[in-house]
Amino acid sequence: MNIVNLSKIAWKAILLNKARTVLTMLGIIIGVAAVIAMLAIGEGSKESIKKNISSMGANMINIRPGAGMMPGGVRDMSSMQTLKLTDYEALKSATLLKAVSPLVNGSGQAIAGSNNWATSIYGVSPEYLTIREWGLEKGTAFTNEDVKKIAKVVVIGKTVEENLFAAGEDPLGKTIRFNSTPFTVIGVLKEKGENTFGQDQDDIIIAPYTAVQKRILAQNYLQSIVASAISEDQATEAVKEVTGILEKTHKIPENEENDFNVFSQQELISTFSSTSEMLTILLVAIASISLIVGGIGIMNIMYVSVKERTREIGLRMAIGATESSILFQFLIESLLISISGGILGVLLGLAATFIVSSVIGWPVSVTVFSIVISFLVCTFTGIFFGYYPAKKGAALDPIEALRYE
Repeated sequence: MNIVNLSKIAWKAILLNKARTVLTMLGIIIGVAAVIAMLAIGEGSKESIKKNISSMGANMINIRPGAGMMPGGVRDMSSMQTLKLTDYEALKSATLLKAVSPLVNGSGQAIAGSNNWATSIYGVSPEYLTIREWGLEKGTAFTNEDVKKIAKVVVIGKTVEENLFAAGEDPLGKTIRFNSTPFTVIGVLKEKGENTFGQDQDDIIIAPYTAVQKRILAQNYLQSIVASAISEDQATEAVKEVTGILEKTHKIPENEENDFNVFSQQELISTFSSTSEMLTILLVAIASISLIVGGIGIMNIMYVSVKERTREIGLRMAIGATESSILFQFLIESLLISISGGILGVLLGLAATFIVSSVIGWPVSVTVFSIVISFLVCTFTGIFFGYYPAKKGAALDPIEALRYE
C-alpha cells in the first residue's frame, strides 16, 4: 500500500476521534507556541540591546581609570584619578581614532527662574557630540575657543528643557544655574530616549570640560575619556592602539596591570548579547518541557489507538497487509497529529508575540529559523513518540489480533 493511501487511512482515523485528537495536540501546540514566543522575545531583546548601545555611538571607545576590563566594583579614590588631560592630548595622535573627548561629570540642581530640576552636567570637548552621534534640535554647540576661555555656556537635553522652561518657551540665550554657577543656554540636543540600562539620555547638560572642572568640580583629573574609532571594523585595533599609547604615557612596566581600562561598544554589545542568548536558551529549555509532555501524550493516545483497532490490524494482515504498512499507517497518524499541532502552535506563537509586542511593549523578532526549528522538532516528536506504539501494532500476531475482544 502506498504512502498516499496510508495517509488517507490515518487521517480518517484521526477525524473519527476529533476531541481526543485536539486534546492530544494541546501539549504540542502549547510547546511550539512557547518556543516561538521565547525565541522571538530573546531575539528581540538582543536586537534592542544592540540598537540601544549603538545609539550611544556605534564606534565609541571608553577609557576609564582603574584596573580591570570593565567598569564597576569598589575602588579607592587614588585609583580613580589616573586619567589626566595629558592622556587626552596624547590620544589625539592616534591614527585609528577620528574623534576624542575628555569627560568629567557631576550631579546637582539646575535652576531656571522658579523651576528647578535634579540632573547631571557633563564637561566635554566639542567632539563629544560627534562621538555620541548626537545632533542639535536648535541652537549651536560650543567651540574649542569656548573651551580655552572656560566659557559658561551649555547645551541641554530635551528632558532638562521640558522641566526648566515652560511649553513653547525658547531656552536659547536664557541663563540657568547649576549648583549656583550661571550658564547661558546656546543649544538643545535632539531627543534620544532611554538607553539599554533604562537611563534617560535626554536628562543631561553638556558644557566645556574646562568650565565643569574648574567652576563646579574643582578637580584636575578626568572621570573618563571617550573616543570614536574610524569604523566599527577597526574598533578592536583602535582599542589596542589606545591601550599602547596610554601604557607609554603612564609608564607602566610589562609585568604590571594597567591603571586604566579600555573597551569598545562592540565588547558591550557582545557581553550583553551573550547574556541575552543564555537567558533565551534557558527559557526555550523550560518551554520545551511542554513538547516532551505533548510527545508523551501522543505516545499514550497511539497505544490506545492500537489497542482499540487490534481486530482491524488482524483483518488487514489476514488479507495481505505487511508489517511495514501497519507500522507506517500508525507512524503517519502520529506525524499528522504532531505536525497539525505544530501548525496551530506556530499560529498561536505568532499571535502571542504580537500581543507581547503591542500590549506589553516588549521588543520581539520572529525569525524563519525559529519556525523551521519548531516544525523539525514536531516531526521528530511525532516519529520518536509514535514509533514504539506503531511498532507494537505492526508486531501483532494476525490470529491473536482477530480473536481480540
